Amino acid sequence: MTRALGWLTALALIAGLGAAFGYAPREAVQGNVQRIMYLHVPAVLTAYLAFALVFVGSLGYLFTRRMGWDRLAVAAAEPGVLFTGLTIVSGSIWGKPTWGTWWTWDARLTSTAVLFLVYVGYLLLRGMVDEPDRRARYAAVVGILGAANIPIVHFSVKWWRALHQPSTILGPEPSPIAAPIALTLLVNWIAFTLLFFYFLTRRAEIARLEDSHAG
Repeated sequence: MTRALGWLTALALIAGLGAAFGYAPREAVQGNVQRIMYLHVPAVLTAYLAFALVFVGSLGYLFTRRMGWDRLAVAAAEPGVLFTGLTIVSGSIWGKPTWGTWWTWDARLTSTAVLFLVYVGYLLLRGMVDEPDRRARYAAVVGILGAANIPIVHFSVKWWRALHQPSTILGPEPSPIAAPIALTLLVNWIAFTLLFFYFLTRRAEIARLEDSHAG
């Protein structure tokens, strides 16, 4: 099953890459630099999904004390941090030619950086506590509190004056983007989601082995 998911993920990533460079039109204002959106936007949406699963796993553990929920949380948190880091890096690369700077303390950028640091802290906390139940409880609290930052990240461009452009998808208004760009984003979002679930599956297997070895 995991191998099949891996192959499906690879095919989806190739399709997304082909759509980004071979199907999506050149953006009229930004030119080819806009194509990094097909990496940037799916990365942040996948990070949202990852941290939502951390939230679910953390709640599940606190209510049931079953380690399976904790394994779900940590398996989702690690790729979530990876995708958030990818969001920040790709956004900086996109920002340099469009804003003239690699970084600015814009509300969206700052809240995303906070989200990244919270879940890096989540992983560091897990590495500092040896006793499984105590580690899972402490991590669950951080995982739940950290998820509160997700709506702040997403709606920050609405709530505060920001240099960052408004959300083009998952926003309160209809998306203004052209159909070929929207389809290319969708293909890449699906590819990144498959990649996330591949990472999640593999990391959950590792977590099960770690727990059985510790027991």
